[in-house]
Amino acid sequence: MSGGSAAAAVVTVFQQEWGRIVATLIRTTGDWDLAEECAQDAVARAVIRWPRDGVPRNPGAWLTTTARNLARNRLRRAGIEAGKLRELAALPDPEAPVDEVADSGIEDDRLRLMFTCCHPALPLEGRVALTLRTLAGLSTAEIARAFLVPEATMAQRLVRAKKKIRAAGIPYRVPPAHLLPERLGGVLGVVYLLFNEGYAAATGPQAIRGDLCAEAVRLARTLARLMPTAPEALGLAALLLLQDSRRAARTDAVGELVPLDEQDRSRWDTEMIEEGTALLDAALLRRAPGPYQVQAAIAACHATAPGPDETDWVQISALYARLARMVPSPVVRLNRAAAVAMAEGPAVALELVRELDGSGELAGYPLLAATRADLLSRLGRTTEAAEAYRVAIDQAGTDAERRLLARRLTELAAEGG
Repeated sequence: MSGGSAAAAVVTVFQQEWGRIVATLIRTTGDWDLAEECAQDAVARAVIRWPRDGVPRNPGAWLTTTARNLARNRLRRAGIEAGKLRELAALPDPEAPVDEVADSGIEDDRLRLMFTCCHPALPLEGRVALTLRTLAGLSTAEIARAFLVPEATMAQRLVRAKKKIRAAGIPYRVPPAHLLPERLGGVLGVVYLLFNEGYAAATGPQAIRGDLCAEAVRLARTLARLMPTAPEALGLAALLLLQDSRRAARTDAVGELVPLDEQDRSRWDTEMIEEGTALLDAALLRRAPGPYQVQAAIAACHATAPGPDETDWVQISALYARLARMVPSPVVRLNRAAAVAMAEGPAVALELVRELDGSGELAGYPLLAATRADLLSRLGRTTEAAEAYRVAIDQAGTDAERRLLARRLTELAAEGG
């Protein structure tokens, strides 16, 4: 096998098996850092050996065995008690099937791990962040962006969460079915943020990571089937389906971002839209509205509108106002400002943006500057708009975002003569 094929195999098995390998080591050693480090070392060895020796018949089992052996060696050198070593040695063959479905009722491997990781003894943000880092493999920087905090702050939160688990002796095991509801909020948060990272990547050459979007949609669908009476599980599945239905139209033939009002709606996935609206209807029938259901209703307004001019912006603005009462986050208020601009005009929306500017809650957030630029442009204040676009370009995390903003800046300059 060529080096390129072997490297691709490493990437694939890393994406598929990372969470399982780390979870196995955490469960037996009780040490999150050791588990992650040994899993990383196993992947590093695969990068060196597989191009030379060939990809193993069962790549996941190879990585699990290698990581387990590395952990055992490190524990032995550190003089850890014999009990931990015996527990590692007694682990079943990685190629043998493991039945963890009976008590939990969860057939999906990754969801079982997410419910395991989202322990209610941790604060909600802590369990979501830890799960994204440990099982989804997102970097600390990516998670920090999702929570709108500095990377150093997020790193400290992760350390504190791990310390609390160790100090409290929190067991790392799949919860039984009757304990799933108390962990559902954390799991929904993980899937939601996983999708967001794919839908609008934090950094890098790609603005959209289709693999993360697809995995999050798959998990959300599975959750909706697993817990069909949980309105927010249905709402999240509806939201992600409605959002992802537009993915094919969000970039053009050369990979450039296409704004919503310029998208070719014939490229939207009508089956996903129908599935999403049906799930939303089922959720709303439970008469227990929550943030995911409100966001799904907003997405449905966009997805079912025949064109930009037929979009019900008054309804969207009202839904954002309701969402802001449920989730008083600055990003929600910024999205509401964009909707108000369409429903009531850019001058009204600009006042909302000024309030956000003054609060400092979205300092450095590129969409704040981009929204301000758009509103100023629509008000004919081209000089101020151009400056705001330049700020947004400097703050943008992906190449595609920078190119879109630069294109808007060029168009603004052309309009101003």
